[in-house]
Amino acid sequence: MTELVHGIGLHRGGALLGAVLALGLLLVYQGLPARRRASLDDRLEPYLRDTPRPSRLLSATRVDVTGALPALVRPLITAAAGRVERVLGGNSSVRRRLVRSGAEPDTDQFRAEQVLLGVVGAFLGGLVGALSMATRGASWVVLLALIGLGFAFGVLARDTLLSRAAERREQLMLTEFPTVAELLALAVGAGEGAVGALERVVRMSQGELAAELRQCLADARAGANLPTALQGLADRTGLPSLARFVDGIIIAVERGTPLADVLRAQAQDVREDGRRQIMEEGGKKEIAMMVPVVFLVLPITIVFAIFPGIEFFQFQM
Repeated sequence: MTELVHGIGLHRGGALLGAVLALGLLLVYQGLPARRRASLDDRLEPYLRDTPRPSRLLSATRVDVTGALPALVRPLITAAAGRVERVLGGNSSVRRRLVRSGAEPDTDQFRAEQVLLGVVGAFLGGLVGALSMATRGASWVVLLALIGLGFAFGVLARDTLLSRAAERREQLMLTEFPTVAELLALAVGAGEGAVGALERVVRMSQGELAAELRQCLADARAGANLPTALQGLADRTGLPSLARFVDGIIIAVERGTPLADVLRAQAQDVREDGRRQIMEEGGKKEIAMMVPVVFLVLPITIVFAIFPGIEFFQFQM
C-alpha cells in the first residue's frame, strides 16, 4: 500500500513537471519573433525617431512634486513654500537657474522641494537633539536650535544643488560646443542651409547642446523664425561663448555672410577659452600644492637635515 501511494505521488510530480515544461515551451513559442505581430507604435517608430521633441510653447505638461503627497499635507507644504518664497525671494534668479539646468521654470514646485528637504533636515536635527538630550542632558533650546538649523540647511541645500546642476549642464554644453560647431560648418560647407544644417547635426548628435538645438528647431516649427529661436537658446543659457555663437549665426543668416567661416572661428575661440581655463586651473592647483610642500614636506626635510648634527654635537659635549 505504501509503495502504491509512493508511486502515485511520483506520477503526480512527473505530471506537474511535464505541465510546467509544456507551458514554458508554449510561452517560448509564442514569444518567437516570427510569432509576434508588430504593433502600430513599432511600425511608426522608424519614421518618428528623428522628430524633435515638442516645443515648450505647445507643451504644458509638468511633474508636480506635491501630487504624490496626501491631501492633508499638501496645503501645509504649499503654505510653507509660500513663506520660504517671501523670506528668501529671488524668484527671477531661481527661474533663471531652472531654465539653465534644463528643468521647467516652475518656482512653486522648486519651493515645495525646498520645504520637503527642509523638513528632512529638521527631522535629522531633531533626532540629533533628542539623542543629545538623552545622553548629555541638553536643554530644549539646543533641540529647537538644531531643528531650525536642519530646516535651514535643507532649504539652502536644494538651492545649492540647483546652482550646481545649472553649472554642470552648461559645462557639458561648453564641452560639446566645438564639435557641434565643426559639424555645422561641414554641413554648411557641403551646401546645406542654416535650418538644414541644424536638422542634420541634431539627428547625428546627442547631448545637452544638441537637445537645445532640437528645441530651437521645435520653436521654429511652432511659428517663430530661426533668429528668434536661436536667440531663445542664448537667453536660456548663461554661456558668453554660446551667446556669441548665436549672434554670429543670426548675423550670417540676416546679412548673407559665409556661415561656415563664422562657425569655424567660433569653434576655435571656444577651444582657446577651454585651453586658457585649463591653464588657469593648473596654476591654481600648483599654488595649492605648495601648501603641503611648505608646511609638511619642508619642515620634515629640515628636521632630517639638522637632527644628525644636533645629536653629534650633544655626543661631543
